[in-house]
Amino acid sequence: MKKAVLPKPLRGIIPPIITPLLDSNTLDVKSLEKLLEHILSGGVHGVFILGTTGELSSLSYRLRHEFVEHTCELVAGRVPVLVGITDTALAESIQLAQTAEKCGAAAVVAAAPYYFSLSQAELIRYYQQLADQSPLPLFLYNMPSHTKISLEPKSVKILTQHPNIIGIKDSSGNGVNFQLLQYQLKDNPDFSLLVGPEELTAEVVLLGAHGGINGGANMFPKLYVDLYEAALARDLDRLLPLHQRVMQISTNLYTVGSSQASYLQGVKCALSLMGICQNVLAEPLQPLPEKEQTIVRQYLQELNVMLPTNAAV
Repeated sequence: MKKAVLPKPLRGIIPPIITPLLDSNTLDVKSLEKLLEHILSGGVHGVFILGTTGELSSLSYRLRHEFVEHTCELVAGRVPVLVGITDTALAESIQLAQTAEKCGAAAVVAAAPYYFSLSQAELIRYYQQLADQSPLPLFLYNMPSHTKISLEPKSVKILTQHPNIIGIKDSSGNGVNFQLLQYQLKDNPDFSLLVGPEELTAEVVLLGAHGGINGGANMFPKLYVDLYEAALARDLDRLLPLHQRVMQISTNLYTVGSSQASYLQGVKCALSLMGICQNVLAEPLQPLPEKEQTIVRQYLQELNVMLPTNAAV
């Protein structure tokens, strides 16, 4: 399969794509193709599968491997594909990394194992073992809200010394820690610093970070690419209204309902209303109730999104 060249550092907008499903254990390949073409048409710089937005922890191992195969085949080397290999078992992470390498992915991404709470020393050793055995370059993934472990900046600095660890996706939402990380790694220009929360993307890129792995780019890829390019150019007149639109998406679409998974529910509901995929989440998560789907529809209309009349939710 075709494989895209992985720039060092990796820059730009790399959407963490949803996993289109027909049911909890069946990949919707037609919707996956539609989603990828929609995202790539917006000029994104890569795609990231099997992350939090992709419901990694709820998917069977068979489905994860199948998802990697289909995504790499459909992307066909047009942009780098990053594959999430987070797991509680090192062997499972390595097996998925091997599938990713075989299928033509460019790199893998791993958050901390999320059952036992590890010390920083244990976490460093874990990542070093993972990087030693991975056939692809490894991005660290700091996601303390889901893993119960925060990857501290001083630990990241130690891990940058490993030749197979090439970047980090920081989804902590801790802007101070991210700026500390940027400062500590100012002499390591090839190490990619990517932020998860899209509310911070404009700020961190202005300050020298390399881009964002932003969930809203599933729906509005060009908006996030424009945001990144304006921040990179330090064009504040262009950047500020784009950032306001990103904040409008974040505060409206991601907060409907009372579930702690409201972000993911909102993204999938919006994509279904846009006619891109079905509104199916992997168990145990459930889609938004019908009343709340109506609220999402209203928010999309306020954002001037053209919705197909036959879009099913």
